[in-house]
Amino acid sequence: MRLKNKTALITGGNSGIGLATAKAFIAEGAKVAITGRNQATLDAALKELGPNAIALQADATDIAATEAAVAQAAKAFGKIDIVFANAGIPGSTPLGGSKVEAFEQILRTNITGVFFTVQAALPYLNDGASVILNGSVMSQMGSPGSSAYAASKAGVRGMSRVLASELAPRGIRVNVVSPGATRTPIWNSAAPTEQAKIALDKRLSGMIPLGRLGEAEEIAKTAVFLASDDASNITSAEIFVDGGTNGSPVGGPVFRG
Repeated sequence: MRLKNKTALITGGNSGIGLATAKAFIAEGAKVAITGRNQATLDAALKELGPNAIALQADATDIAATEAAVAQAAKAFGKIDIVFANAGIPGSTPLGGSKVEAFEQILRTNITGVFFTVQAALPYLNDGASVILNGSVMSQMGSPGSSAYAASKAGVRGMSRVLASELAPRGIRVNVVSPGATRTPIWNSAAPTEQAKIALDKRLSGMIPLGRLGEAEEIAKTAVFLASDDASNITSAEIFVDGGTNGSPVGGPVFRG
């Protein structure tokens, strides 16, 4: 098991990519603390994760709550070996039709929350720890209506490189895993019905070179790699798990003759 005797903190670990990663970490031998805003989904996640997990309620934008949750995790498990700053929110912010509150909420969650999660964990991190930030292919795509989200994920990439420099003296690695379109609850607001989900899946899959959406478990496997000693000489890197969307943007089925 690649994460035997390791301890991990995952923000937004009560659903989607965070929950899939918590399961993968535990399967590889880690003890995991997950955070989330909703106590009911935290309780449900904890039932799935079993005795090697704890669930702590904390909104990523509430810095004091995040600091308290990290301290609780460290008290339960001792020093922390892995941080997956995964919590994030989507949102449409089209030019000419956006409110400042919506724009800033995305930035507060996806950038500010990530930075202060890492800062809160810093006193408890073991030397040689692994910090993983959740990015997105959207940082590169120029997708209309996504200014705040795209900027937030580009900010995560830039911030990761600064953190990697700052933490290198302690052997702490900082990397980004950047999903493409992935089947998670993040799409529920864009496709609230089953019919809408099918249509959205078909449309998105047509633009992905491998012709399908990713699965949360595929992101989780990449996070396991970055958290493990298999990635012991990898820091300041960004790994796209996107079916080729970033590297081959005109390789999708809709572009084929």
